[in-house]
Amino acid sequence: MTNALAIWIGIVLAACLAVDAVMFDWTNSLFLARKFAELLRWMAFWR
Repeated sequence: MTNALAIWIGIVLAACLAVDAVMFDWTNSLFLARKFAELLRWMAFWR
């Protein structure tokens, strides 16, 4: 991965988080965080 690509991915990610914070009051980020935690618990079961 080049530095330019990493910077663009960071900018897009920050923009998505900013839109979620301003327009949706962190609803989508919270949903994704809960699903990720659920996935981690599920993966720990198979470990």
